[in-house]
Amino acid sequence: MKLSQTRNLMKLWCAIALLGLFMSSHSQALELGPEDFVAARSMTCVLAQESLGYLSEDEYAEMAESVLSDYDQAEGDVIYAQALGYFDGLMFGLIESDESEISSRLQDFVSSAACTAFTGFSGTSLRL
Repeated sequence: MKLSQTRNLMKLWCAIALLGLFMSSHSQALELGPEDFVAARSMTCVLAQESLGYLSEDEYAEMAESVLSDYDQAEGDVIYAQALGYFDGLMFGLIESDESEISSRLQDFVSSAACTAFTGFSGTSLRL
């Protein structure tokens, strides 16, 4: 799957998650505490690794579950939507067809301290 297709899919999931929040019969404030921001950042790391092709489908599911397991469905949707927002912010200013720049930015994020604390991934890579 191309990175641009992954971004479009993630935007779709974000829209679905937000729609689900607004359609929910349980009115819940969209308040995020410090631990929720950490979870959203961790989920962004999972999304970045998946976009780069570093994770199998099972690994993605396992890592996503490890981030969201302490939250109920509505709270998990908020965390996931926030993670998609962070992910979209990473891509801000990039041309969708510039896959090398997109890949470079994602690799930089995955190897950053923000991600390595969660993933343990060293991010050592060779860029051609």
